[in-house]
Order: sequence, then C-alpha cells, then structure tokens
Amino acid sequence: MKLKKSINTATFLVFLIFMAVEAQAFKMVSVSVDLLNMRSGPGAKYEVLWQLGKGYPLMIQGSRGDWYKVVDYENDTGWVHKDYVNREPHLIVKKNLINIRSGKGTKYRVVRQAKKGVVFKTMDRARGWVKVKHEGENVTGWVKRSLLWGW
Repeated sequence: MKLKKSINTATFLVFLIFMAVEAQAFKMVSVSVDLLNMRSGPGAKYEVLWQLGKGYPLMIQGSRGDWYKVVDYENDTGWVHKDYVNREPHLIVKKNLINIRSGKGTKYRVVRQAKKGVVFKTMDRARGWVKVKHEGENVTGWVKRSLLWGW
C-alpha cells in the first residue's frame, strides 16, 4: 500500500512540474504601445520583421534578458522587448470574415462584421463565446471563440 501511495505522489509531482513548464511556455501577452517592432533577434540592432499595433496578442515561446521570443496567430515568430507588452487579454480574428453578435449564440442579431487580423479587447467569456470590444470603432459584442486567437 505504501508503494502505491509513493507512486501516486511521484506521478502527481511530475504532473505539477509539467504543468508549470507548460504554463510558462504558453504565456500570452499583448502589445501595450501604439506600435511595436517585432525583431529577428533579442535586441534593438536586429532587423524589424513586423510592426504590431496596440493590443496585438502574442504567445511567449522563450526569453533572453529583457526580450521575449514570441509567435503570433499566423505562426510568425520574432522578438519583442518585455517593456512594451502586458497581460491585458486581447484576441485577433483568424478567419476571413466573422460576425459580431448582440448575444452568446447564432440566434442573436449581427451588430457588425470583422475581417481577419482585427484585434479586440477581451471583455468576458461564456460557453464557447467571447464578449469583445473594438476600441477604435467603439463596437462591443459576442463572437464564437473558435474564430479568434489569443486569450
């Protein structure tokens, strides 16, 4: 009986370590400034690959000093300085055209549509739907979660 308990404890500890590593590997951030350069390496001397707007969600893959190695919704990778991102949740449209609805479900009226690449602030989550806000257009509504990338 003691051997079984030891194995269960060891398995649980390995699980906790794995989850901690996974949580760090998939940490999400969003751009906190109006325009951020995503670079080819961890420093200001590296080539600018992309310029990202405020709220743009990114997934951290690693870090070196004050720089995060990140990936975006199109699987593009690069480096951003940690001072220009935060943990404010945002989502980006990953389909060509989506409906923004007045409620959580396809029976609610469409209040607006959004194209691929549009960034939204995450307001609420419920049953496979996300309440989003586009600050520039002052639009708020619900979108099916599977149509978006981020958190």
